[in-house]
Amino acid sequence: MSSLKELQSLIHEKYSIDPATLDVHLSMREQGLDSLAVAEFLFEVEDRLGLSLPDVPDQVDSLAGLAELVDRVRAQQTA
Repeated sequence: MSSLKELQSLIHEKYSIDPATLDVHLSMREQGLDSLAVAEFLFEVEDRLGLSLPDVPDQVDSLAGLAELVDRVRAQQTA
């Protein structure tokens, strides 16, 4: 199960970005979040989902990429 819906809900809650207008494949920066907001969002993801994300690579800059990373971390935790 993909964590994408959870991330969309969280970004809507935190930054009031409507998930219907959000392109999950575009950079979060291209959709109005600056570098600080993205870093804060990553901390929020860890807190809310109870995860410890590894150093997030630069290419994981879209919600779709972040969802893939979250799903991998969750899979490793349950393995």
